Amino acid sequence: MLNDKRIRIISGHYGSGKTEFSINYAIKLAEMKKNVAIVDLDVVNLYFRSREKEDFLKEKGIRVIGSSIRAASLDVPSISSQASITFHDESLETIIDLGGNPEGARALARYNEYLREGYYDMFFVLNANRPETRSLDDVMKFIVKIQDVVRGKFTGIVNNTHMLKATSVDDILKGYDLAKKASDLTGIPIKYNAGLESVLNKIQSKLEGEMFPINLYMREEWMV
Repeated sequence: MLNDKRIRIISGHYGSGKTEFSINYAIKLAEMKKNVAIVDLDVVNLYFRSREKEDFLKEKGIRVIGSSIRAASLDVPSISSQASITFHDESLETIIDLGGNPEGARALARYNEYLREGYYDMFFVLNANRPETRSLDDVMKFIVKIQDVVRGKFTGIVNNTHMLKATSVDDILKGYDLAKKASDLTGIPIKYNAGLESVLNKIQSKLEGEMFPINLYMREEWMV
């Protein structure tokens, strides 16, 4: 599990759960005693960003690189100069959490010179319960547009179809069906099926891709 390239880029539609996936991925790597950094390149969304959990992640030994302006509640499109270091430091297992949609993906375009094919993985996080990514046509539009903006190719699809704490087996299977269609059409493999462990354990079908249990770190206890 997590046998991916050193640089992992996480992208997708707003509300797909890419930040939750990114944080869970970083924590799993840290638990494997890896030297981990998570780079928050979301400069278009004010809420539910990786850097909101900076103190929590630091306690787990994870380096957090976000805005150069130390004000989490400000919506300022500023990226720390430290972000480029992660492309050069071969000892650093890196997760790059992009902003949602093609607009959010633009933040990565400035680092295109480092995106050599075969040296990174870029995952498209798919939530089939989002209105904008419920159909194959819509999913394809986002995949193509994000790739065009980044000037790089997706190497994996993450089925992260959920309804937060109310996620059911049917939700994950619905997302898998859509992810499989996108995979068959594009040749991009399904890399992970993400979800609450209690739900994943109920799935009897054999699915392509690894099962990826997650915790809802971005959701406070009082949130539904």
